[in-house]
Amino acid sequence: MAETGRGAYGGRSRRRHPGRHVAGPHGGSRQGGCRERGQGRGEPLMRKSLIFFLKIGILVAAAVWLAQRPGRVTIEWLEHVVEMPVGIGAILVLLAAWIAASIARLWRILRNGPGAFGRSRNARRREGGFRALAQGWVAASAGDADIATKSAKAAEKLLREPSLTLPLSARAAELRGDAVASASAYKAMLSKPATELAARRALLTQAMERGDRPAALDHARRALELRPKADWPAKALAELEAGGGNWLEADAALVKAQKVKALPKDDAGHRRAALLIEEARKAMATGRPDQALQSAQAAFDLDPARVPAATLLARLLAKAGKHAKAVKVLEQAWRQSPHPDLAKVWGEASADQNPLTLVKRYEALVALKPGQADAHFALAEAAINAKLWGVARSHLDKVRELAPTTRAYRRLADVARAEKGEGPEVQAFLNQAMSAPADPRWRCTSCGTSHSDWHAVCDECGAVDAITWPKVGKA
Repeated sequence: MAETGRGAYGGRSRRRHPGRHVAGPHGGSRQGGCRERGQGRGEPLMRKSLIFFLKIGILVAAAVWLAQRPGRVTIEWLEHVVEMPVGIGAILVLLAAWIAASIARLWRILRNGPGAFGRSRNARRREGGFRALAQGWVAASAGDADIATKSAKAAEKLLREPSLTLPLSARAAELRGDAVASASAYKAMLSKPATELAARRALLTQAMERGDRPAALDHARRALELRPKADWPAKALAELEAGGGNWLEADAALVKAQKVKALPKDDAGHRRAALLIEEARKAMATGRPDQALQSAQAAFDLDPARVPAATLLARLLAKAGKHAKAVKVLEQAWRQSPHPDLAKVWGEASADQNPLTLVKRYEALVALKPGQADAHFALAEAAINAKLWGVARSHLDKVRELAPTTRAYRRLADVARAEKGEGPEVQAFLNQAMSAPADPRWRCTSCGTSHSDWHAVCDECGAVDAITWPKVGKA
């Protein structure tokens, strides 16, 4: 009987009870798991055993059948006669068949051996090549230039498939800072249809970094030809054309991208509006008012909430004597995006420039969308021009409530000076202006540069359609 006690190493042994299962690390039964694995290995063994015994049974049955039917076999060949029992003859026939089968098998091995060896060797090489390729991309993702370079060389040697290894070689060269090797690898990728688009994108980026605009344009155009439905070639081409002041060419690229649905309709429309505004400005500067009006109208139709489009179109309409249409454009834009530029053009678009008339017009602007600091400030400006000091002060106080920036205090100082002359009140407003938040300005979202006017291209960083107006309100 086994009893609980000390084992040979001083450990405590336990009595094993029949039917008890020891829990494994994952909560299962180790005994059950071993049994399942044993059963899995035992099934093929049992099948082989059955086939073996079946063969033995067939041989025994054949031997018994021959033993019950005795006889002799005579073989006569040339002058030789050989006689033997039937059983011996059957054994010799089986032996001859086995020898023939073995010779045939050996011949197949000798004939196919070199090819099979080559295939096996190639399979091992490809497996090693793909392993090196995967390791290289992991290293490249981690920024490890040394391992990425070594893996790329190993993959090139083992795979000998440039379409697979060149991208890794180019990326490894970029990580090393070797621009020449990187460009060489990308140029080699241009000859492979599978890698040409990726190479075009990389070479375009490199060309833009070194300021080679013609090369960048060429890569963008060719990439768009390769994949008309890809979004990045259309965006890149539009930005490059816009950067060179080719507004219509940039717009054509966006139109093509929109037609093939490479860009969402709203995104393409927003970008096109920016380009058409600049084209309208260019037409005005070159004495083509009809073309300017057409481009400005197209920009406003694409993006009615864009302030530069509305102000430009309203000015052109007012200049053409279409004051009512200009006001409608401004009203539509103001309801969506109130802005000081819109408020300024609101007065310019009036056919009657009498100061008192303009005060009435700005009262209408205040009523159009109440609670807008820009409208109250524009009305205060009109009241100052009309020398209505009380009205001006009232609306400047409203501006202080809504958006207390520098402009409100400076104009309050002007009103106090006009009413009472220089004094402590004027100085108090100027002191408040110095500590108040700065007035908002157009700002590039790409580089952070502030601009006094909106432009489609930031003259500091070259970003296209990146200049926006910040929202300002009382903190």
